[in-house]
Amino acid sequence: MMNTYTLPIPREFLSNHKGKNTHLFVLTNKRGMQVALTDFGARIVSVLVPDRQGNLIDVVLGFGDIQSYMDAQEQFHGATIGRYANRIANAGFELEGHYHQLEENNASNCLHSGSSGFHNKVWDRRVSLNKQIDFYYESFDGEGGFPGVLKTLVSYELTDENSLVIKFRAVTSKPTVFNPTNHAYFNLKGEGQGDVLDHYLKLNSEEFLPLNKQQVPQGDFKKVKESAFDFEAFKRFDEGLKQGGEQLELAGGYDHSFKLDGSLDRAAAVAYSEESGVQLSLYTDMPSVHLYTGNFLADDRGKLGRKYLKNGGFCLEAQFYPDSPNQKHFPSVKLTPEQVFQKTIIYNFGIKK
Repeated sequence: MMNTYTLPIPREFLSNHKGKNTHLFVLTNKRGMQVALTDFGARIVSVLVPDRQGNLIDVVLGFGDIQSYMDAQEQFHGATIGRYANRIANAGFELEGHYHQLEENNASNCLHSGSSGFHNKVWDRRVSLNKQIDFYYESFDGEGGFPGVLKTLVSYELTDENSLVIKFRAVTSKPTVFNPTNHAYFNLKGEGQGDVLDHYLKLNSEEFLPLNKQQVPQGDFKKVKESAFDFEAFKRFDEGLKQGGEQLELAGGYDHSFKLDGSLDRAAAVAYSEESGVQLSLYTDMPSVHLYTGNFLADDRGKLGRKYLKNGGFCLEAQFYPDSPNQKHFPSVKLTPEQVFQKTIIYNFGIKK
């Protein structure tokens, strides 16, 4: 039986969170693609794209109402992550002689900036058109333990080539660290359609970052060649997981960063589902993509009312490296008042030929 996918109803997103009203917005293009977004977490709620048969399917995990996002065990569905995506070891870092203590929310680490992160904020709307929406948030000096007043703009634009273009722009009042990403979970068979272990992935990356037992990078890159992390040619997730090894055991699956060349001219990653024919290509000028196979998804019921279980979605989080503030040989995540942070993530959708 075929599932009929529709966008959530806007009124189900009308609420108030800490004194600010929440809403749902919809972008559409000439080819029928539709993207739903909410100002709660400046997040992607739904992405409706045509499958091989021409039927629209929703390829992003998420919920049909705002309260479900607030109550979910997995808080990061589709969200803009900041100020710092991924893990910072021992929930702290030193910057220009000052130590900044963060919230411990992942053993001794700070993951995705803790409870006061961007995902838990209602953003202001700056631009709202049928193909583009801009969200703005001003983070106060010391919020979450991070220094500086940080003003961030996240722009979502839907092109007629079925690309969702996400642009980050930020300025700060004093030296700080900044590492945003988008945390959409994808299932290219359609959200709620079981796990993604039968998906194929290709990564234009020759090296990845091994983790320690705290799931923080050990510091040295390792060649992917002939390992479970070798996606230089298309490989199914389950095929990689069967190769096993200590790194996959530590993270319960893939939860690792891969080195990129930082070029928008070629796809950093391409994934597809043989079942639906839907293909997702990632383009970014970020130095890394973090592959996560939903190893800790459990029990939240999605838009079709089905539970999102382990491996029910995968993330391609374009970002700087985890724990960069404490690992000085990684590309710098320092942002000063003299600089303007500008980076891009593009998710392009098509049919696998």
